[in-house]
Amino acid sequence: MSRTRPPHGIAALTTELPNPRTAALDSMPIEELLRTMNAEDASVASAVAQAIPAITRGVERIVDARRRGGRLIYIGAGTSGRLGLLDAVECPPTFGIDPGAVLGLIAGGPEAFTRAIEGAEDDPARAEQDLSAVHLTPADCVVALAASGRTPYAIGALRYGREVGATTIAISCNRNAETSAHADVAIELETGPEILTGSTRLKAGTAQKLVCNMLTTATMVREGRVYGNLMVDLNPTNAKLTDRARRIVAEATDLDLPTAAALLAAADNHPKTAIVMHLAGVDAPTARTLLSRSNGFVRPAIGEPRT
Repeated sequence: MSRTRPPHGIAALTTELPNPRTAALDSMPIEELLRTMNAEDASVASAVAQAIPAITRGVERIVDARRRGGRLIYIGAGTSGRLGLLDAVECPPTFGIDPGAVLGLIAGGPEAFTRAIEGAEDDPARAEQDLSAVHLTPADCVVALAASGRTPYAIGALRYGREVGATTIAISCNRNAETSAHADVAIELETGPEILTGSTRLKAGTAQKLVCNMLTTATMVREGRVYGNLMVDLNPTNAKLTDRARRIVAEATDLDLPTAAALLAAADNHPKTAIVMHLAGVDAPTARTLLSRSNGFVRPAIGEPRT
């Protein structure tokens, strides 16, 4: 398609531009279509890599907020909101944190997770209402996701976050995003045109998910909720997670699985406590005391220096 004038406004965003490499998408054989899609997806990791300095600053701000007793609050509309909510709900079972420590808010409320609520993203006042409903405080960190970088709901969230005095982080998939101007830390991911013009659930969505993974995982590592590369604060709430918890203890202690299972049971099913019990040669109450003194970090609890 030809253009008589350069695009402007929303149409000028790189996430909205037609992708010249997929102009014949509708006539491609299935395998060619999928290979083309895969080739486009391969560029996402590079886009995220370029933003790592900003992502690092974001993690540092989240860690600081958590140390002050604050929460990480994801907020966004549509796919962006769903991605934040998805990351939030995975944190308690993975890292053993309180369910209220990482929250996900989506324009239109919980119903919008499974059904599009048209128009919800266009009202910045709704973001203030939603953050007020969870009692946003200056100790908290608001992470607003918007692929376009100009979603009114996300901008409203950042503005209100600043009014309250909370830390604000913006994640977008366009350079010089409007949301960036309202944030303490701006994470801009240049993912470029989608294979399906404007469908930001594709590359832009993948990039945002990668960043969410980084923010929470790195934060929890810095909080001592990981030993080596093991999820030692895992909450074993079902058969799969119980099996995983036993294998975590076995891996960290070099014990066989039956012995690790017995040790885990003696630690009230808390892998971190079980690991310290064995490596420090103490009982469960003493292991808990050692962990309390080390702020939850395994290495200093067992007498090793933190790396």
